[in-house]
Amino acid sequence: MSLNIQPTVAIIGGGFTGLAAAYELTKQGIVVTVHEGEAEIGGLASAFDVQGEKLDRFYHHWFTNDQHVMQLIDELDLNDKVSINPTNTGVYYANNFFQLSTPWDLLNFTPLPFLDRIRLGLLALRARRVKNWQELEDKTAAEWLKELGGETVYRIVWEPLLTGKFGPVAEQISAVWFWNKLKLRGGSRGKGGEERLAYFRGGFVALAEALVKRIQVQGGEIITSSKVSALRPIENRWQISASTGESTVNHVIVTTALPIVADMIQGWASTDYLASLRRITYLANVCLVLQLKQSLSDTYWLNINDPGFPFVGVIEHTNFAGSENYAGRHIVYLSKYLPHTDALYQMNADEMLDYALPYLQEMFPALQRDWILAHHLWKARWSQPVVEKHYSRLIPAEQGPKPGLHLCTMAQIYPEDRGTNYAIREGRSIGKRLTEKAIL
Repeated sequence: MSLNIQPTVAIIGGGFTGLAAAYELTKQGIVVTVHEGEAEIGGLASAFDVQGEKLDRFYHHWFTNDQHVMQLIDELDLNDKVSINPTNTGVYYANNFFQLSTPWDLLNFTPLPFLDRIRLGLLALRARRVKNWQELEDKTAAEWLKELGGETVYRIVWEPLLTGKFGPVAEQISAVWFWNKLKLRGGSRGKGGEERLAYFRGGFVALAEALVKRIQVQGGEIITSSKVSALRPIENRWQISASTGESTVNHVIVTTALPIVADMIQGWASTDYLASLRRITYLANVCLVLQLKQSLSDTYWLNINDPGFPFVGVIEHTNFAGSENYAGRHIVYLSKYLPHTDALYQMNADEMLDYALPYLQEMFPALQRDWILAHHLWKARWSQPVVEKHYSRLIPAEQGPKPGLHLCTMAQIYPEDRGTNYAIREGRSIGKRLTEKAIL
């Protein structure tokens, strides 16, 4: 790159990965344009309006040990927007509710025999002692969890959660994925052992909007409703074909799902490379959001360990963020991960409510339909990469098949799983690396 040409970078995707990269690049005076295909920025952190307050379409929180999101909030001088609260976590099993927020709750989890309750507690401690995650790559989560806690603990506690989360591919999930979940949750507890979580008031989209403003102040451009269909190398530059027009830049950072990347470059990339991008599979997600005039329970996060219930969890957001933020309405999320070909993924909001309500009423018999003041259904096609055994062998390199094309997607966040904290980490990291390349 000639030193007398101002470096230009296009970022495909306006979620936290893309915005964090743009933030880092524009700090150094590099010309950046972010293309977001949807009408709003934020990606999976996009929001909708509830009684004048923004609410996340998909439930969000972060852990107190998520240092990258906290550091960014500090840099944006938004610490006053953060609330950190203890949360109630529970399990629904055999038509009963059990609290599982503290070690004492664990000892009173009667579906397990007493010795198995001890095994369950020790399992989390043993998991957090694992330092070399590569040792777990040749094991599935099911195999590893059975080794640590035994068959009974797996059958009652872990198998329903794995199946609820991953459905038909549950048996394929790597032990590394589960290890990281246990490690992360274990590091976000108070002195009494209770889980503590953080939330950004105004929804995660408020953080994304603050980040956009900072990027724009630093000279960056954010273009929404700009769906990119093709990326083509032309000499030492990149041509971008988007719904908003064509442009040419020095570098491109793509943050979208890997199969979408493959579609963008299929006109010139090799068959083998395209196949490698399409090799990692993704589950979709449907999220039914209810606005209720009464609360269902005092539990924030209720894991469903009943295989007959079609959702992985009942998340009562206002037991965490407070119903006063939403004009007294109680917000409940019902989430399900599933193949995008599943019949549930094709339902509209009314159909999903009709489908879900009988299950919810069986769990909460007092619930009446007239409690529901409003309902919404949100869908994400590329929600969860399926983390298989030896997943590290499947991840494509950050550097694309030609110089100047860079991949930075949630499927490459490993051994960690997708999440705002790691999206910010990876976005800032690639922004710093490109800054060094562009300046040198």
